[in-house]
Amino acid sequence: MPSPQEISVEKLARLVGTPNCPVLIDVRTEEDFALDPRLIPGSVRRDHRELGWIDDLAADATILICQKGKKISHGVAAWLRNRNVPADVLEGGVEAWRMSGLPLVPVSTVPRRDAQGRTVWVTRARPKIDRIACPWLIRRFIDPGAVFLFVPAPEVEAVAAEFDAMPFDIEGDVQWSHKGELCTFDVMVEAFGLTSEPLLRLATIVRAADTARLDLAPEAAGLLAASLGLSRMYSDDLEQLEAGLLLYDAFYRWCRDATGETHNWPSAKRQA
Repeated sequence: MPSPQEISVEKLARLVGTPNCPVLIDVRTEEDFALDPRLIPGSVRRDHRELGWIDDLAADATILICQKGKKISHGVAAWLRNRNVPADVLEGGVEAWRMSGLPLVPVSTVPRRDAQGRTVWVTRARPKIDRIACPWLIRRFIDPGAVFLFVPAPEVEAVAAEFDAMPFDIEGDVQWSHKGELCTFDVMVEAFGLTSEPLLRLATIVRAADTARLDLAPEAAGLLAASLGLSRMYSDDLEQLEAGLLLYDAFYRWCRDATGETHNWPSAKRQA
């Protein structure tokens, strides 16, 4: 049983990937991190010896993560609470998360962060499916503060070079784009080590809708229709992205929690 200031691996696993997930802060020592340079999805590295970053932290809730959930995470959590920032500790730390077989993101796959600690991405304007699905995956599982730039297709690579942004979902020899029959969302799920059953199920739906192979998943037609509808509702790509995040939140929760549920109207009782 976790203490009142701890959260269990099982409970955190239910929060990761949802808009209600607290800010996750990895405070492992450099030595411990070097043993396994992977992050719990959505977490960010911070130095427990230099706590100046606390003053810039804007969060309603935080969870501190160290190797075993002992002195380092409890100490930093206490400092956060001292600054009126609610803070809990992951029970058992990264070791307990890893032993539970839950996904960990290789830090080598995450782009370099800017001076504000954010990853910056650039893609083609007027997104439909992949260019909303990928930002959703990044915001929910890689970097909640990620910045997305939408520009005309011919300018993507030049903008990427000029503004040190990571291009995605464009034609050409780039890291984050379609590979064979896989769409960019598929590629990211695999590269980031996020191959849980719900995300693989969602990846199939996204691929089916994005590549016009609606036979791959019966839900794909609904995602395609909703995505095209959003593109007609919003002329501003960033406003469309914010609306699309909610759409993918709903699809993810269906993939994770509701695939066995059916609608019951008209009810069997009324039919009888």
